[in-house]
Amino acid sequence: MIGTVLAQQDPAGQTSTLVTFLPIVLIILIFYFLLYRPMRKRQKSLEAMISSLKNGDKVITSGGIYGTITGLKDHTVMLKVSDQAKIEVAKSAIAALQHPTEDA
Repeated sequence: MIGTVLAQQDPAGQTSTLVTFLPIVLIILIFYFLLYRPMRKRQKSLEAMISSLKNGDKVITSGGIYGTITGLKDHTVMLKVSDQAKIEVAKSAIAALQHPTEDA
């Protein structure tokens, strides 16, 4: 019934072009506002956080490793994970800054 109401025919016997493409346009708008826009916002905030990293920051990698930044390079970061262990990880592997309440 809804399809017959929306697909009103003009006198020439053809359905309106607007009515034909309306569901597609609505689906695109829903995907934009529910998926693409929030994902892009999160990605921009992560890029801003990564670009503002400095020595001494406590971070968490995407692999779940907690460490303190001891050195920065163009695309990598040196993390101190214990007193004797330092590892080098890609900047893109940094998932978040460690909050002061998360200190172990």
